[in-house]
Amino acid sequence: MNNELIKITESPRDAQQGLPFTIPVEQRAAYINEIMKAGFDVIDFGSFVSPKAVPQMADSEKVLELIDKTQSNTKLLAIVGNTRGTQDACSLEKIDMIGFPYSISNTF
Repeated sequence: MNNELIKITESPRDAQQGLPFTIPVEQRAAYINEIMKAGFDVIDFGSFVSPKAVPQMADSEKVLELIDKTQSNTKLLAIVGNTRGTQDACSLEKIDMIGFPYSISNTF
């Protein structure tokens, strides 16, 4: 099997946004810095959405400032929910990929 066809992605963002509390910026960044050492192809590190909608992802830009990409080939993925989030994410040099969740559910 061609290894270039398989990409391993870790998503702390998905797990963190489901918590009933918010993890401090410094701890979020430290965790991402540690898992980058594992060699994941992509880390879904955070999102640029309204902090009213997803308070656990507030300050993703501050988290990004504390992430050290100098010793890793891991790409960082940010999730966005609208044009404003897309513009915010695109303005940040450390972000390599942007994801836009799409659902056919009326309640999502």
